[in-house]
Amino acid sequence: MVGSAICHALEKKGYEKIIKVPRKDLDLRNQNEVEKWFFKNKPSVVVIASAKVGGIHANENYPVDFLLDNLKIQNNLIEEAWKNKVKRLLFLGSSCIYPKFANQPIKEEYLMESQLEETNKWYAIAKIAGLRLCEALNKQHGFDTLCLMPTNLYGPGDNYHHKDSHVIPALIRKFYEAKINNLELVKCWGSGTPLREFLHVYDLADACVFALESWNPKGKNSPKFDNGDPLYYLNVGSGSDQTIKSLALKIASKVGFTGRIKWDLNKKDGTPKKLLDISRIKELGWEPKIDLLTGLELTIKDFINNYENGNIRKEN
Repeated sequence: MVGSAICHALEKKGYEKIIKVPRKDLDLRNQNEVEKWFFKNKPSVVVIASAKVGGIHANENYPVDFLLDNLKIQNNLIEEAWKNKVKRLLFLGSSCIYPKFANQPIKEEYLMESQLEETNKWYAIAKIAGLRLCEALNKQHGFDTLCLMPTNLYGPGDNYHHKDSHVIPALIRKFYEAKINNLELVKCWGSGTPLREFLHVYDLADACVFALESWNPKGKNSPKFDNGDPLYYLNVGSGSDQTIKSLALKIASKVGFTGRIKWDLNKKDGTPKKLLDISRIKELGWEPKIDLLTGLELTIKDFINNYENGNIRKEN
């Protein structure tokens, strides 16, 4: 989802020499394969959008996969990019790197202030390691690295797996299948009370291109930590949040589901509130453009098209 959106954004800006690396063509967990790929292709700019991702269910059930796979993917790419003298590297993290009970909205300074959320800590630890590796290479070797920490993403090309997907694709599928099967009840995970921020993937892609073109962490006028130190990572979000219950009602309405919603309190909620402070990237000149209702309409349309054309497996 993210990689495709970034490629599309680069093409819209007129960039032509874009090397797309499909997952089936290169196992990024294999250092030898990654080393050979860099030697052959010699990219000048690298954007790391690849990662093993999933919702609460997937994170809880596959902790080794989420930690080890992501460490291998990012370490191989970052190290080979540095060794091959790539001019600029962009690493994408996640808002889950911040503590479970961080002050809101979450500023970049709050990283590692306290404990992570248990339901996604394996993924978060890997992303923190990637961020710090980029920072270390920048400080010690002058390797030009940028890191963006996006909030919860959604949009075309998302994963709609009935158990392992994130909240928006999971809800879209639940309500759509309930509608076409004439079900009167949909059961949703948790209490519905947690507050979440959502960003359309096209907005993130726009932010990535903006950062590559306009941001130099060591620049005189670039954002700094409150103590004046260079800031090597920036938050990217929509600037607003809402409850999962409110989100579910919006999606149900857009899909056309008119039945009842039951909340399964035996399932975990995760972090109670997670809203990023995006003031620093806005100071640079970037801000989101796609509001949530518009983004949901576009995403639902994409899902229905793929579902009805057999591109999404229908088995439960």
